Amino acid sequence: EVHVVESGGGLVQAGGSLRLSCSASGFGSDDYAIGWFRRAPGKEREGVACISSMDDKTIVTDSLKGRFTASSDDARSTLYLQMHNLQPEDTAVYYCAAQDIPPGPPCPLDEYYYRDNIWGQGTQVTVSS
Repeated sequence: EVHVVESGGGLVQAGGSLRLSCSASGFGSDDYAIGWFRRAPGKEREGVACISSMDDKTIVTDSLKGRFTASSDDARSTLYLQMHNLQPEDTAVYYCAAQDIPPGPPCPLDEYYYRDNIWGQGTQVTVSS
């Protein structure tokens, strides 16, 4: 059974940085994806970053490149999301998701492809102006 555990998050002033971690375990195959998503108040959940074990590559959604970076541990079982120059519009609940045998590579940033419905509880990121 796949599990994900999120850590990080909190309150930061605009321009500050935070790092989120998502550790996933219990995959039934060597092919999997781990993704970070976020849901801002009044908005739909959107994909932020992901990694695929099939090509060991991380992806950050285009709109956040330059401020957000994604990396993983050597085992490719923990996905880190480093967030710099945070702005109030980054305020959201950030969720981690995992998918066994996802499509791709590349890893999917669309939650539609996380069909196993394995999600973390979410971690709040609040950016004050």
